[in-house]
Amino acid sequence: MPEFRPSLARLKSPPMKVRGRALVLLATAACLLPLLLQLPRELGIGFGVAAVLVAAVSWRRVPPMLLRLLVGIGMIVAIAAVAPGVGRDTACAVLAAMLALKPSETVSLRDGRSLVGFALFAPFAAFLLDQGPASLLLALLAMLAALLALQQLAHDEAEVRMPGDAQAWQATAGVFKLVLLGLPLALAAFWLFPRLPTPLWGLPERVVARPGLSDSMTPGGWLDLMNDDSPAARVQFFGPAPPQHQMYWRGPVLWDFDGRTWHQLKQWRFQQAIPKRLKGPAWDYVIEPEPTEGRQLITLDLPDQVPKDAFISHDYSVYSVMPLNNVSRWRMRSLAATTVDPQLPPILRMHALQLPRGFNPRTIALGRQWRREAGTDATGNADAAITNRALAMIRREFAYTLNVPLAGRNEIDDFLFDRKQGYCEHFSSAFVVLMRAAGIPSRVVTGYAGGYRNPIGDYWLVLNSDAHAWAEVWLPRRGWVRADPTAAVAPERVFDTLADRQPGRIGGFDGLVPMFNASDWMRRGWNDFVLGFNAQRQQRLLSPLGLERIGSRGLILLFAVIAALALGWMGWLLARGEREQDPLLRAWHRLGRRYARRGQARGMHEPAEAWAERVAADVPRAGEHLRALSGRFSAARYAGIGPAELRRLLRDLAAHRP
Repeated sequence: MPEFRPSLARLKSPPMKVRGRALVLLATAACLLPLLLQLPRELGIGFGVAAVLVAAVSWRRVPPMLLRLLVGIGMIVAIAAVAPGVGRDTACAVLAAMLALKPSETVSLRDGRSLVGFALFAPFAAFLLDQGPASLLLALLAMLAALLALQQLAHDEAEVRMPGDAQAWQATAGVFKLVLLGLPLALAAFWLFPRLPTPLWGLPERVVARPGLSDSMTPGGWLDLMNDDSPAARVQFFGPAPPQHQMYWRGPVLWDFDGRTWHQLKQWRFQQAIPKRLKGPAWDYVIEPEPTEGRQLITLDLPDQVPKDAFISHDYSVYSVMPLNNVSRWRMRSLAATTVDPQLPPILRMHALQLPRGFNPRTIALGRQWRREAGTDATGNADAAITNRALAMIRREFAYTLNVPLAGRNEIDDFLFDRKQGYCEHFSSAFVVLMRAAGIPSRVVTGYAGGYRNPIGDYWLVLNSDAHAWAEVWLPRRGWVRADPTAAVAPERVFDTLADRQPGRIGGFDGLVPMFNASDWMRRGWNDFVLGFNAQRQQRLLSPLGLERIGSRGLILLFAVIAALALGWMGWLLARGEREQDPLLRAWHRLGRRYARRGQARGMHEPAEAWAERVAADVPRAGEHLRALSGRFSAARYAGIGPAELRRLLRDLAAHRP
């Protein structure tokens, strides 16, 4: 294959050779891959195809400036359409677009080095979007490919020929040696460098939101979330786990309704509740939520105790003090409470009864009719009767389905009186509107229901597809009481008791379930031992050495000592690696050192034969043998000898003594 020849008349740096250019493009592709996998699917596929086409067109000659400009403009337009705004997704997409276009102007050795150095930013940027083991593995492969490319460019510049599989394997082995040399220093930095509670700089939020619950809910808007089988959280219980039908994972509580969408109480969202002593069975557990960029945590209903970095709001939602940008671990305790908020403040009662004017007149009329028929009493029996009447109607006349039309202006009326089919968003929303129309304070609670127990590790996995919405009604003397109209219609859709919804199962085939269990167990271990390694874990790591309270300064000093030892070890190994690679030269130099110990060292300027003559003048018997060896050495170095004769010469040099 002919070498790439640029059209430029003169270059300050020589052009890349075919092998070097191929390795540079391979390293660029390896660096770009982990970043493309984290971008929105449309951008990832589009930029990947564009990168391949640009590399193919640019293999023989630099494409015209107009073509490069048009491709760049097209990529910017695609980014603006898929990931508008300013955020990590947008910045990473721009980086990927620049890297995909960069090979179109890569000509010389200097250009190749610049491209490889620029490409290494891509796997680093991918860690801003995902810190999973797959991203790390791809980043390590990209780093190895980049080192191989840089090594090849160095050999090309020095005009060192490296053909053949043996030389290529030696080059690869050399790169692995460099990586192993730096591994102790990298491990010391990870395990010993002081962990900071907050990052040194602020990162912009993601433009493309992570899957998860939000602070609002529009009936019909959860289809993507309910079809997403990615993990939302993992839970480990200390002691027996609650029955699956009691696994309601509480998330955002929605009060305000504008006729179409439910919202949290903005002004009350982060108001911490006064701790109350609740009664009921207690469950102690650790929950590991996936990053969501928000501060909302999910807890088993109802939370009773939370860590110091979190708090319980007035409606028993739990919030983190800091945004959940990374995988985190939270030790919680929850109770199956029987009485919650027996006294309802007037301001909250007003919000729990608020309905927008001009929406859903048939539902409002039905609720008021039920109130007239049930009457009122201070014991709350009338309110409880209305609640049971609504659940009975839903259980008798309604059906569960994910195939629903787009919501209209009076969506609640359409659902209750005409369609009578939907899923949890429709059931909970319509139920709360009906209860408020009947004068019963109520609210929508969103979160997750059920879960899947992974037998490997004995923990529970909550998926995004377990997202669920239910209702809470306030009854006199009883306080807030859960009412789940969806469970009244289709409990199997709430708690995942259908076998075909088991994670890892495809249709009726169970063979992939053990693989799914093992894979998720390993991912949980990665989250625990790598992503969850914080300052507290760091202190516990050093406690067996008696360094429980070493502090940040002590950690920095310990890291400096370990780093100095690692650097010293690296320097010693590199110095040993700089020794002569030629076995004949190594044997000859060892022979010289043996004579040097007797005061007959060879001068740096002294040829082999002259040195042998000088030694023979002092020690005739040894000198004669040395004179013969020096002649054979000179012949082997400058004239060349066969392999058998070389082995004999090496053996004789090793055996000779002064």
